[in-house]
Amino acid sequence: MKKVAIIHYQGGNTLSVFNALAALHCQPVITNQHHDLEQADAIIIPGVGAAAQAMRDLQALQFDTFLKQTTKPVLGICLGMQLLGSFSKEGNTPLLEVLPDKVIGFSKAVITPHMGWNQVQHLGSPLFRGIPAGSYFYFVHSYFMKVAPHTIATSDYDGNFTAALVSRNYFGTQFHPEKSGDAGMQLLDNFISLI
Repeated sequence: MKKVAIIHYQGGNTLSVFNALAALHCQPVITNQHHDLEQADAIIIPGVGAAAQAMRDLQALQFDTFLKQTTKPVLGICLGMQLLGSFSKEGNTPLLEVLPDKVIGFSKAVITPHMGWNQVQHLGSPLFRGIPAGSYFYFVHSYFMKVAPHTIATSDYDGNFTAALVSRNYFGTQFHPEKSGDAGMQLLDNFISLI
């Protein structure tokens, strides 16, 4: 059974991620211990909260260096995906720099946070195996990454933005798969199958 470490920090949405993974017959563990990350087959960075506090938490745990250097599959969810970028306009925060992308805010022309169900168009990545293009996923965010070469799915709110990405062993979803019904569960199952 595959072991998936869910990073426990103040920005995390850990329990709902744990419950979703447990339903998929893998072995999730919520942890702030290095040995759990080292023993895990994959790592999830959940995310609810602010970028600056999340980075302080990861640095205090000394997880930031580990996350930048690991070759294990890593899935960042919502804020967890944004933390993979280089810099966030939210609090002018330096991030993990796994990706060169900057995280920016929506314009004042739209209501923030972008909250609720929205369609996602994807490019047929294995992360979206069995999920029809245009499926709905659940979002809650005020910041986003622009569409970039590693973008594998987009959604539209104040224009297209990156809804999911893949770069080497790093995966990210701006939406919350653990709160996105059958499509979200399929995506998590696909991630586990890629381990």
